[in-house]
Amino acid sequence: MKIIDIDHWDRREHYLFFRRMDYPHYHIGTDLDITYFKARIKEQGLPFSFAMTYAVTSVMNKFEPFRYRIHGNDVVLHDKLHPSFAYLAPDRKYFKMVTMNLTDDISEFSVKARKKALEQEKYFVFEDVQGRDDLIYISSIPQVSFTHLSHTISFNKNDAVPRLSWGKYFSREERIMLPFNIQAHHAFVDGDHMGIYIDALQEYFDSY
Repeated sequence: MKIIDIDHWDRREHYLFFRRMDYPHYHIGTDLDITYFKARIKEQGLPFSFAMTYAVTSVMNKFEPFRYRIHGNDVVLHDKLHPSFAYLAPDRKYFKMVTMNLTDDISEFSVKARKKALEQEKYFVFEDVQGRDDLIYISSIPQVSFTHLSHTISFNKNDAVPRLSWGKYFSREERIMLPFNIQAHHAFVDGDHMGIYIDALQEYFDSY
């Protein structure tokens, strides 16, 4: 983790401008083409939700704007982000939040994520997230192909943890499309950064 020298930071003006907003968070929704990605992970026997969690987290780690956080009067840059994701077991009525460190391999991550998700008894393990903001909050709604989605958030304008969600995939012109939504803090992440991330994620799906 690195502390940013705000006075000599090239994003200083944008940071100060958006930080004073009462609600500096915004979100963007789009459809992603997962045709090739879905076929490949099926061949490898990887569960879709865990493979997706790995993909969206590993690609986001490539982009600095998403790794900034506010600590009091300081801005810090995390070295690496990790997923905290919602999981609904087939035999459970309510989902649970599962937090784990990202590994370097999608297969290894999927195996470990599935194991932890199945073995975790509590809905919320607060010890796993206590004092941490090197996270991405991830959820999915596999029953709905949404066109718009808003994320729950406390009215804390210093909360810069990104929120990601995807919905039910669907067919369009012989392609498999996935509704995708991302929420971020405008003090660090502009629309251009959102676009670059989404393009990189699509490239990941196309070349997996």
